[in-house]
Amino acid sequence: MAKTPTQRKKEQRERDKLTNEEREALLLSRRIVTDLYHNTDNALKRSMARGGIEEEQDLISRLIHGADRLTDKQLEKLIRIT
Repeated sequence: MAKTPTQRKKEQRERDKLTNEEREALLLSRRIVTDLYHNTDNALKRSMARGGIEEEQDLISRLIHGADRLTDKQLEKLIRIT
């Protein structure tokens, strides 16, 4: 059943009362930390500039969701090294 505007506003107010830590605890599934070599970091920066994206996490999230929509063959072709 769809939520009414009143229900959505109430939930928004409840979310707004949360601290950043509480909000993150509700939303965050896991944290990934990775080391980048210079060429990989440069490719990341170029991709961000081309897409007009300012935050690394934003680009990475978009790439993950985009890859998730690919067919198996498209994904295999995209990530194939040789």
